Formats: sequence, structure tokens, C-alpha cells
Amino acid sequence: MSALPQISEAEYEVMKIVWKYAPINTNEITEKLLATSSWSAKTIQTLIKRLVNKGVLTYEKDSRVFVYSPLVKESDYIDQKSKSFLERYFHGDITAMLSTYIENDHLSETELEDLRSLLSKKDPTGGSTHG
Repeated sequence: MSALPQISEAEYEVMKIVWKYAPINTNEITEKLLATSSWSAKTIQTLIKRLVNKGVLTYEKDSRVFVYSPLVKESDYIDQKSKSFLERYFHGDITAMLSTYIENDHLSETELEDLRSLLSKKDPTGGSTHG
């Protein structure tokens, strides 16, 4: 996977809407974000334009309405951000990250059980055993 463009926290909020509802038009994006943020419609339109310019969103014109779709999969973006976080703060060592969370009580018992379950299903050769 090639490096994806950097997007700001605000742009990420727009992308979450697009990933969830695509294809989605400008008015629908704006309506959803006005309900959850203090941004103006103009700010939202600026964020959408930036995402198009960065090659993260594409659009088609349907009469007088622009309809947007993502050019980047949400899973690819989250994977890249996760790896970046792990490298930046834990030198790529996931064990160090998990140890920090566990030792500082950042994980609930339910989350720990979920982790145990995931690890028990993991194939030692690197694959997954669910299926």
C-alpha cells in the first residue's frame, strides 16, 4: 500500500461521514456535520474541497448536485494511522504499547478478555484461524 495523503482531524470527520454513507451529496454531508459540530456550511465545503484536492474523495455531478465517494478505503487509512502511531510512540513495538495500556489500567476486563480471545485464535504461522 502506498502512503496515503495526510488528512487533518477535521477532514477525518468529513471522511467518516463519507465512508459511512457514500455515495453522498454535499448537502447531506453538511447536514450530518452541522448536527455534530459547530462548523459553518462554508467550513464543511472547504474541507470537502481539500479532500478532493488531496485525492481522497472523488465526485460526480448529478444535475446541480455533487455526489462524493471515497478514493481511500477506511480500513487502509486506519491501518496506516495505526502503524504510524505505533512507530512514532512505541518504535513499532506493539508489545510495548499493549504493556503500557495494561499497566496503566487503560483496558477494561472486557477488553482484556477480547484480546485474550483474539490471541487464542491467532495462528502461530502468522495467519488467522477463524473461518
